Amino acid sequence: QVQFVESGGGLVQPGGSLRLSCAASGIIFSRYGMGWYRQAPGKQRELVAAITSGGSTNYEDSVKGRFTISRDNAKKLVYLQMNSLKPEDTAVYYCKAPSLAYWGQGTQVTVSS
Repeated sequence: QVQFVESGGGLVQPGGSLRLSCAASGIIFSRYGMGWYRQAPGKQRELVAAITSGGSTNYEDSVKGRFTISRDNAKKLVYLQMNSLKPEDTAVYYCKAPSLAYWGQGTQVTVSS
């Protein structure tokens, strides 16, 4: 059974940092590209960062220079380091393999003073 379990969200002040983690199971993790998505209230879910099976990365323009996606194939984990957080980063964050139909439960990130 394919599963993605996100963790690490929380409440942080503007300018702060958080590190999200996603544990994958039920797949040969090293063969899949992975992505972090987010969905803010009243908005569509969007892809904010992606990493290929080979480790190449790309980012949505609003998070470039602030967010970093990485992966640990041995542990079947994908991370999202988020720095210089802004209120507009508030959303539920999800990890997913873009080529698969499975979603995790998400983790809430709230940026507020």
